[in-house]
Amino acid sequence: MPRKKRNAGEVNAGSMADIAFLLLIFFLVTTTIASDKGLAIQLPPKPDPNDPPPEVKFNERNLFKVLVNSQDRMLVEGEPMDDASQLREMVQTFVNNNGRDPQSSDNPQDAVVSFKTDRGTSYNRYIEVLDELQGAYYDLYAQRLGLTVKQIREINDQEPSVQDRYDELKKEIPMNISIAEPSKVGGGN
Repeated sequence: MPRKKRNAGEVNAGSMADIAFLLLIFFLVTTTIASDKGLAIQLPPKPDPNDPPPEVKFNERNLFKVLVNSQDRMLVEGEPMDDASQLREMVQTFVNNNGRDPQSSDNPQDAVVSFKTDRGTSYNRYIEVLDELQGAYYDLYAQRLGLTVKQIREINDQEPSVQDRYDELKKEIPMNISIAEPSKVGGGN
């Protein structure tokens, strides 16, 4: 007896598309996308190329210079320095001088800390030095307010009177850290 050929069953393509779509949505919802983290630094506005650069007048004694070359060696106020942790105290002394030492700033409002690196400077050294420079200011704020540095960094969670005192203190001692564009001298890209 001859066998009857059976037709193979058809697969419903609409259902397959629905399942694929649901799987796609499932993976989109459950997958975490790594976000880049960076430094929260406010950049100056882009200058108009038609305008001449502004002339900045300042007293040389109000400028504290920190240079880092492509071998991660520091030059602070013209002197070589290996240990970045010494920067914190030096910056505090410079900013808090109030004109006493003729080699340091006239007052905290005029004090500017200039930080310049080379394109070959390592990221770790850059962050280490920048942390020390900013840490010097946070230490000054903490001392003046009678708080810890951790409390200063979380000041938004404090009561409004502390926030007001902190805002006034930042006007008295502004965090004037000038980060210069890296030079291309030392072999970096």
